[in-house]
Amino acid sequence: MSEENKYSLNDDRRVKVLSPGALVAKRFFRNRLAVLGLIMLIVMFLFSFVGGLVMPYGQDEQFYTYTYLEKEYVGVTRNDDLRYAVADGQEFPTILQAQFLLALGKNKTEFEYKDISYAYAQEGEDLYAISTADGTLLAIAYKDIVNAADQMDELPFNVKHEALKAYVNGEGSFSADGTDYTLDGDGNIIEDNLVLGYISRFVVASKENGVEITRDFKERLEEALEADTDEFVYADAGGEEHTYAISYDASTKVWSVKQETETYVYDTYSRPSKAHPLGTDNNGMDMLVRLMYGGRVSLIIGFIVVIIETTLGVIMGGISGYFGGWVDNLIMRLVDIFYCIPSMPIIIILGAAMDNMNVDSQLRMLYLMLILGVLGWAGIARLVRGQILSLREQEFMTATEACGIRVSRRIFRHLIPNVIPQLIVSCTMGLGSVILTEATLSFLGLGVKFPFASWGNIISDVNNSYVMTTFWFIWIPAGVCLLITVLGFNFVGDGLRDAFDPKMKR
Repeated sequence: MSEENKYSLNDDRRVKVLSPGALVAKRFFRNRLAVLGLIMLIVMFLFSFVGGLVMPYGQDEQFYTYTYLEKEYVGVTRNDDLRYAVADGQEFPTILQAQFLLALGKNKTEFEYKDISYAYAQEGEDLYAISTADGTLLAIAYKDIVNAADQMDELPFNVKHEALKAYVNGEGSFSADGTDYTLDGDGNIIEDNLVLGYISRFVVASKENGVEITRDFKERLEEALEADTDEFVYADAGGEEHTYAISYDASTKVWSVKQETETYVYDTYSRPSKAHPLGTDNNGMDMLVRLMYGGRVSLIIGFIVVIIETTLGVIMGGISGYFGGWVDNLIMRLVDIFYCIPSMPIIIILGAAMDNMNVDSQLRMLYLMLILGVLGWAGIARLVRGQILSLREQEFMTATEACGIRVSRRIFRHLIPNVIPQLIVSCTMGLGSVILTEATLSFLGLGVKFPFASWGNIISDVNNSYVMTTFWFIWIPAGVCLLITVLGFNFVGDGLRDAFDPKMKR
């Protein structure tokens, strides 16, 4: 070669020769949207798989806070119905009570039941003594109630009877069973300066098991009711003050008293802060951490489902395209059947069945991936079959047959690698669809279950308009993550499709 025909290494007239892989990469990175999509995916992968490792919280770690809550404490009614106290050793069943009320309504002082005569006498306002014809006292009917004082036993019948009789007639003392008692202006029943009980028209019933309502609290409550106030403050025996809210239900004629107490509860729907940059959800869990672990679950499900679809599709499509004939017809009819299967209703039915059987959350994710993968392979099988039908008659396949290479090697070592570019594009585009499908199922409560997080079931926590409009940090970040990831896969898929196209300009 003459001296003037020699080219240096940096001579522009040198012909640049690129390998097929380098040529595809060059075309891909020339596409700005493809590069943008790749960057978006890298960011989301780092966010999902690395973010959860550096965060100090776990995906199911719950946080608590102290807050003041109103809870039902007591129910109060003013007794306007007759009540009964039965004398010792006597019986006064419901049927006799009904006969007494009938006689009282007709202003008859006597009544009969089973040929036995009974009579009653009014001993004061809303106080009646009921006895047999021979004068044996059976019971008393009254509206004012005799309550035992704190830490005191229930008062005997005779004491109750005489105390009520003295109370309704405005007397200050009475005797019962040979013992003298004093009745003060507040209705207290006193013996030797010891308060045994008190008389009141109000009935106070505790709403919590094991809670004893003290006389002091009842008096303070009655004062508030008589003053018609909406709330009052009361200090318990330990000196701790509580605020009590009073509301009246006209339909049941019951006052509901709610106690405001400091309670240790889940820190639900807390606003974004330094400790929780995206706040907490309705279970008191950190939203940023849930997003990270949710992205990990959504991406893993997407990739595994696509792997299952691709594996089944390549095997079935490769066999169908290579052998043709009745094998091809059989597999293609199977593909048609899978195309006709209503996937979403079947997934919804299976999800409801797993809910009914209380399937473990981790096992449920595995079933979800298998179901989505098995129902989605038909499209890939048809793509592979079409490509192999055009490749199997080419010269290199004739050469493999002449060399005696076995059939499985011809399909999976010589035919399938030539279909990989189209498979990569199809899988990349399909990943976004699988992630959206999983998110939809999780949103409907049929996909990933608590305590595992996915972007779909994070959004499903927004179950009413108040949460959706007030707590934006619950659903908007998960929606943005879904948008970025699916858009990134679509951009990358478009870029790969253009890069693998041999008709693209260099």
